[in-house]
This record gives sequence, structure tokens and C-alpha cells, in this order.
Amino acid sequence: MAQIGAHISAAGGLTQALIRAEELKIRTMQIFGSSPRQWQVHEPKEEDISSYYLKQEERLVEPVFLHAPYLVNLATNDYEIREKSINALIDHLRIAELIKARGLVFHAGSSGGSKKEALERIVQGMMKILEEVRGSTQLILENSAGGGNKICISPAEIGFVVQSTNHKRISVCFDTAHAFEAGVFHFAPNRIERYLEDWNDKLGLDYISLIHINDSITDFNSGRDLHANIGEGKIGLDGFRALACQPELNKLPWILEVPGFDNQGPDRRNIEILENCFC
Repeated sequence: MAQIGAHISAAGGLTQALIRAEELKIRTMQIFGSSPRQWQVHEPKEEDISSYYLKQEERLVEPVFLHAPYLVNLATNDYEIREKSINALIDHLRIAELIKARGLVFHAGSSGGSKKEALERIVQGMMKILEEVRGSTQLILENSAGGGNKICISPAEIGFVVQSTNHKRISVCFDTAHAFEAGVFHFAPNRIERYLEDWNDKLGLDYISLIHINDSITDFNSGRDLHANIGEGKIGLDGFRALACQPELNKLPWILEVPGFDNQGPDRRNIEILENCFC
């Protein structure tokens, strides 16, 4: 079975996120290192980091991933936004290093100009970020749901970025809802292996370091990013059962980003439903 986790609120401090993870009975999690809706970044206080380390010794939640702000856009041809994006990712990657997270997940963004030039800007931005922040924490590129001139939708686009950077600290986050909504991955049992082969050919499944597990409110190839609880969306339980049977993916961390049955975020019921998808 995959290591099932969830995106957890870090409100009240890093240690509170670990406590919430324990309550959900999960051993891996994703958090925001600072506000996801602001450029300004607030590093955790030294006492918060020390408390976090002590709590980790009691009961290890590993691996831990950070998610970057939603404002980030490395693909844009707007110089000011791109520079803000690079600086924000540098700051969030530093936080990830401070708490010894495995990686920082981010969205590449969008651009109304040449797609090739946008991809090259993403590559250049990622390399600059890694030069500024030394260490072992990965910079993890997440696939997009499409729509609004989004970049890094297909395995070919993501593969271009990964191969162009050719850096050991760069990997990929595969979001199930995004891939389905972008029309680049179908989870039907009779189709999933063909799509998986395409991703392996154009990207290489070895580059995937975690999966965001989300059902989709919207249809295949809708280009609209709307998450649903597991089994309540268009991917459906059969789709997640088919995914759970894929040995290339079912040993990775699977992180839930679902709304929750009480609309409070990932919950125990979603976790149990997902666990039951495995043979």
C-alpha cells in the first residue's frame, strides 16, 4: 500500500500540524510553510522549529512536504511577477530546508506568449532557486489542470523542464485531478496502463516523488481545477482502485487535498476510503 497522507493545516505552528497528522493517523503530510496567498514570507521562529523537532522524535511523520504559494508564476513574461515568484520560492525552500522537509511543491504558472519560451523561463527560474538554496530538499514541479494559458500540463512539457534542468534535486508531483481535468491521464481500468506508458515515455515515472490524490468535480479534459472527495467525483472509486494496482506508483507518498466530508479538509473518512482501494 502507498504511504497515505494529507495536506494539514499548520495554523498555530509546525507542532500543531504534527498533532493534527497524529489525529488523522497518517505518517506523511504536506503543509504551507507560510501564507499561500501572500508574497511576504514569515520564517518559523526558532522555538517553533525546536518544538517541531522534539515532536518528530516522539512520533515520526515522514516524509513532510511543503506547498508553495498560489501566487507563484515562473512561466510569466511579466518580469516583476517572475522575480517575486523566484524570491518567494527561494524563501519557502529555505523553510523546507530548516524543517528537513523532503521537498517544496509548486505550480509553474501561466503565460500568454510562446509556450517554449515559457518553459525555458521555468527552467531558468528553477536553476536560480536551487543555486540560492543549497541542501538536499527537492524542488517539486506539479502538473497543471490546464485552462487560462497554464503551463506544465502534459508529460511532454514537464519532461522538457526536468530534462533541461537535469538536476538531482528536481522531481515531479503528479496530481490525479489535474491530470484528469487536463485530459492527459484517464483512470478507467481499461485505459490507465496506456496513459501510464505515455507518461513514462515522455517524462519517466522515476521522477515522480509524490502523488496528490484528488477526485475531480469536473469532467475529463475540462481544464477546470475543482477537487472532490475520493469516490464522489468523475475519477471515481474504480479509477483509484486501478491506480492502486500500479506498482510504479503505489509505493510513493499519496497526499490527499480533498475538501473533506465536513468541508474542513482531508479527513479520516477519505483516508479509509482510499486505503480500501488497495488489494
